Amino acid sequence: KTAYEIRNCDWSSDVCSSDLGVRRGTDVLKALALGAQGVLIGRPYAWALAAGGEAGVTQLLTLLREELEVALQACGCPSVREVPRELVLPRERPA
Repeated sequence: KTAYEIRNCDWSSDVCSSDLGVRRGTDVLKALALGAQGVLIGRPYAWALAAGGEAGVTQLLTLLREELEVALQACGCPSVREVPRELVLPRERPA
């Protein structure tokens, strides 16, 4: 889903995930604040796998997790389950 679609999900029936170009832990935080219930990391995963095999993917996931933890602390969020939507400013859908 796009950022606009994630922000406007019908939470009673939609499962929202994001593939909005996640490259850093802060990107994960923004997607969660928009309402995503998870993020997809296809391209970085493929790069890490090609560059370092299993160890590269492990290093990527560790780095993303550490960056996300730092971003959560900086925003005062105790966990990913408690990321407020107010962390990102609402924006109207482009015409």
